[in-house]
Amino acid sequence: MVNRARGHLLSIEDVAAQLGVPVKTIYYWRTLHPEYGPPAIKVGKYLRWRPADVEAWIDAQEHEKA
Repeated sequence: MVNRARGHLLSIEDVAAQLGVPVKTIYYWRTLHPEYGPPAIKVGKYLRWRPADVEAWIDAQEHEKA
């Protein structure tokens, strides 16, 4: 079993605020374009994001446009 420190997970509101998009956009990405957007984790019935995954996704977007 891998033991790694668990950090704070972000809510959909947190991710939307960090990306500067409406919450509905995050839901849109998840339902209609699941390959797009930062990868999420299901925690029960809730979606959560690791801050490092969101940052990595943002970095990938910057490199893609460059």
